[in-house]
Amino acid sequence: MKARGNDCIADDLLEGAEEIARFMFGSPDKRRRVYHLAARSDLPLFRLGEVICGRRSTLLAWIAEQEKTTRPKGRVRP
Repeated sequence: MKARGNDCIADDLLEGAEEIARFMFGSPDKRRRVYHLAARSDLPLFRLGEVICGRRSTLLAWIAEQEKTTRPKGRVRP
């Protein structure tokens, strides 16, 4: 079966903590934060062999869900 346009899984797949960090935080230097979140939160990541991976679409949905469950507007903790 051939993938059509943007239906290719590879287009949605982020491979490695650096690529996930670039997608989420804008910098591959934040890869340690990705490992920390993977270990300490429900960040939706998985492993393919020894490589940590995530899907762009799943991470965007997870972030949107986190935004819905944040504290009410007001003072933000530093």
